[in-house]
Amino acid sequence: MSDMLRAPAETKYADELDYLESVDSGPKPSTWRLSPKMIRTFVLGSEPSDGLERETAQKWFGERSVVERAIVTLASDRGLLLLGDPGTGKSWLAELLAAAVCRNSTQVVQGTAGTTEDHIKYSWNVSMVIAKGQSRASMIPSPIMTAMETGTIGRFEELTRSTSDVQDALISILSEKYVSVPELKGEDGTVFAKPGFAVIATANSRDRGVNDLSSALKRRFNFVQIPVVTDKRSEAEIVRFRTEELLRRHQIELDVPPTLLDVLLRSFEDLRAVATAAGSDDERLESALSTAEQIGVLEDAILHSNFFGERALTAHALGSSLVASLSRRAPEDTSILTKYLANTVHQRSEQEGGEWPQFLAAGLETLKALA
Repeated sequence: MSDMLRAPAETKYADELDYLESVDSGPKPSTWRLSPKMIRTFVLGSEPSDGLERETAQKWFGERSVVERAIVTLASDRGLLLLGDPGTGKSWLAELLAAAVCRNSTQVVQGTAGTTEDHIKYSWNVSMVIAKGQSRASMIPSPIMTAMETGTIGRFEELTRSTSDVQDALISILSEKYVSVPELKGEDGTVFAKPGFAVIATANSRDRGVNDLSSALKRRFNFVQIPVVTDKRSEAEIVRFRTEELLRRHQIELDVPPTLLDVLLRSFEDLRAVATAAGSDDERLESALSTAEQIGVLEDAILHSNFFGERALTAHALGSSLVASLSRRAPEDTSILTKYLANTVHQRSEQEGGEWPQFLAAGLETLKALA
């Protein structure tokens, strides 16, 4: 893991997965490494009633019913589509599920406007084709085809960002469970999926209308909606969990005071309320104000404090990071943040004191520099 900037879940939690597999006696689909109940434990963490000798930490913070429905879908013949707003943990949940089911979460296709049918089926090694002709040896399988051949899980990120032609290519894979290779003859002309093959796709609910899914493709997927985290306690746990990962990865010894975490959470809560009440896009920040963006703001403040500050997180670093991270449009975003600081934060500074005055001063300084 020391040679990886970011280890996949099956590597990062290998010891934990080994332990859960060794004590797992529950019923499971034929090729799965863990039973559905144990996968739920791996994702959501263990409880005393589970009777495990070793505690399993919670890795994804959300409703248990969401995780259970996703697991049940993977045990069926349908694809799993995780749908939700940016920053709700869709990709992280998909990675955890793939790691628990088959110990391989890296067979991923990233959906973009440039994604082609080759990215989900196959392409050719041109030099080998010239030298020896087309054969299975000269074929370059896509991550999805590799998942089919190995009976594991293939992932498709941002499905609605890919074109309709690419989306339609998934229909036969999800329904027929094979890929035809017209260039090859006989047995090599068809690649069949082995037991255990499944597809987990993600889609941003704010991208509706970019490349809407066809009715035929929708029928091949079971939609699981990932709700936005609205509970302040749960959101604090997510931010704290991700921040601790960041500190370990960068080998930084720096504490995040609870008072500063509260300032961050309340600031995002305020700005979300402003966005909800806004009558037009010009009156709301371009940022989605997701939990992931909170983590990004805190990460920026921590790194700045560690490398350029006093090696201690301060309200000044947090206020500067928040304004700099969320000011994406001029003058719309800067105007919204100026009003927020001048009204809400200024009022809190006078009434509550604490970290708010320093947070306010840093925010105003950063806005002045951006002007």
